Amino acid sequence: MEIHRVVRDLVTTKRNFWLAAKPLRVVEDYKGDLSVAVDPIGCKPGDFVITITISAARIAAGNPMITTDMTIGGIIDHWSEEEWRS
Repeated sequence: MEIHRVVRDLVTTKRNFWLAAKPLRVVEDYKGDLSVAVDPIGCKPGDFVITITISAARIAAGNPMITTDMTIGGIIDHWSEEEWRS
């Protein structure tokens, strides 16, 4: 698991069948690198989140058939920019 910040929503017009009902978010790590994550919990831009990767991401998304390698597993309640960048 890693900590990321949600940057924005990602809108796509065509998706794999299993991704059709799942929101996608662009997330940023502490170095500024961007990734895309499935969001089964409903985050908003600016939220700090815990992300789950690799094969566990499919289980965290709620269905092992979902083709993802990153899923948001939780919103962090108390976290600051200073803690994140250090």
